[in-house]
Amino acid sequence: MAMAMIASAAWSRASPAQVRDVAPLPPLAQRLPAVPSVVSTFAGSDGPGRKGGTIEMLVGSERETRVMTLLGYARLVAFGTDLALRPDILESYTVEEGRRFTFRLRPGHRWSDGHPFTAEDFRFWWEDVANNRDLNPNGPSVEMLVEGRPPVFDVVDDRTVRFTWHAPNPYFLEAQARALPLFIYRPAHYLRQFHARYAEPAALQAAMKRFQVQDWMRLHHRLDQMYVNDNPDMPSLLAWIPKTRLPSMRLIFERNPYYHRIDAQGVQLPYIDRVILNVVSPSVIPLKAGTGEAGLQAIYLRFDNYTYLKKGSKNFPFEVYLWETGTGSELALYPNFNHVDPVLRALFRDVRFRRALSLAIDREEINEAVFLGLARPSNNTVRPDSALYRPEYGEKWTTFDPQHANRLLDDIGLTRRGRDIRRLPNGRPLELIVEMAGDTKEQTDILNLIASTWRQVGIKMVYRNHARDLFRKRVFAGQTMIAVWAGVENAMPTSNSSPREFVPATQGDLQWPQWGLYRESNGKAGEPSDLPEVQRLIDLLGKWERATGEADQRAVWHELLAAHADQQFTIGVIAGSRQPIVVSRRLRNVPRTGIYSWHPGAYFGIYRPDTFWLQDAAPSKP
Repeated sequence: MAMAMIASAAWSRASPAQVRDVAPLPPLAQRLPAVPSVVSTFAGSDGPGRKGGTIEMLVGSERETRVMTLLGYARLVAFGTDLALRPDILESYTVEEGRRFTFRLRPGHRWSDGHPFTAEDFRFWWEDVANNRDLNPNGPSVEMLVEGRPPVFDVVDDRTVRFTWHAPNPYFLEAQARALPLFIYRPAHYLRQFHARYAEPAALQAAMKRFQVQDWMRLHHRLDQMYVNDNPDMPSLLAWIPKTRLPSMRLIFERNPYYHRIDAQGVQLPYIDRVILNVVSPSVIPLKAGTGEAGLQAIYLRFDNYTYLKKGSKNFPFEVYLWETGTGSELALYPNFNHVDPVLRALFRDVRFRRALSLAIDREEINEAVFLGLARPSNNTVRPDSALYRPEYGEKWTTFDPQHANRLLDDIGLTRRGRDIRRLPNGRPLELIVEMAGDTKEQTDILNLIASTWRQVGIKMVYRNHARDLFRKRVFAGQTMIAVWAGVENAMPTSNSSPREFVPATQGDLQWPQWGLYRESNGKAGEPSDLPEVQRLIDLLGKWERATGEADQRAVWHELLAAHADQQFTIGVIAGSRQPIVVSRRLRNVPRTGIYSWHPGAYFGIYRPDTFWLQDAAPSKP
């Protein structure tokens, strides 16, 4: 598409909701890469399908267009259901010495507007976006740095790029496959018109005026939204591309006519022509899903909706599947090692106290009362289907044993008279305030049960709910005693998966935000860890980063997981709870059982929704 045509059609949030006209397409052979990605196996059991049809989903806001970046899970390299990384958008890649990455593009691969996808799209991102100090004052993201140093970037030829670091970069490849990937390419032919290095000044000023922004950097950021996926004019490589201009309560995505995947019969994916996101109030999404208003739905559905949804499936044409959630724990407790109160800070850093808190939780009761016995008691650790799992990682210090918990609390010197609340060393009652963001019935039911059994060992617990921003600010400021959040995000790691979740790495680490900030800022903010057991974790991470073999990486992982189980840095409660999945009876190839996981998995994405198909859909054009 010519630059002038793109500029004249530039996306505008102020424009009315509409769908663009589509020009006649070339024949399929001219739209596919010369070497397409061939899908020969299917996550569901229905096999190859037919093209055509529309499915509808429900979202709580027009900003949730990013749902389609997950549903249309296409990455340079992607996870399979076996959690192995394989080329996807790429034709191939090689890794040498863990530090030299060569990416080979598919010949003839095109963006959704038909423009060639080439090495120039990588060069533009690296030189004109990632390293442009006006657009990115802090420079490239952390995954692009090793010991603070960026790689050498080379364009080998029109289809080949290479990134070379001075030392191994074990984070780089996995970052391409995440639900929120490190997008290291951009549609240069589109974005150059909004970049000061390339655009005519008068045209750039006109665009800034049209989008009501004060400088070209804000203009570029506004239109460069590959993950948010709400700009109909920005070319894409995903399975479905946006067609609706915001604002709108009905967001339409249509199949990408230049998509790079085909099935074994040569049929271009995705099978489904259109996906429509209907914007409704989040509170009514379970109700609408239960009356058949969604062809595929999981977001905004919780386990406590299951009974209602199951009843609805008797009257409306949908099924309800129960997938396991993929986090390390449905709910985990994060004692704040950086609390401002020195008495509480010392208490949270005492492993005997953390073990006592864990032993005083009746996980079996919680499982039966809240999850109908379908989940399992567990530490906040990897799942049993991870190759790194060992039973002791999930089970250590998780048996309900109030007598043992009482002995540990006595050893610490937390005095108690009869059945009274124990006293801190300064004489104050041992009252723990547990804080959360966005409470659900499941969370409050779990916390009520924990409060009951903690009370048996002389600990009073109350919980408070905050808005998410306030919740995080309180944690970061050391004001929160114990935070409540989901467990580890990647509970299905392999040896070469990043173990940063188990080590102070960012301010967002709820149990040690100041130690995480110190490492995240390279010592410019926060404070260094002064707890030997935690420093050991940091040393192990460094060892994993320097490892060049899988055996060495695996050994580090096991040391980390064993330390977490023994030290109870975070306190897991229940794992493997169930996520309801509403699926139209017309929709095929959706697995009846699966893992509902943000990373790895992108929720539905890892099961390749581009292979889902509608049984009675009218055939669409090739």
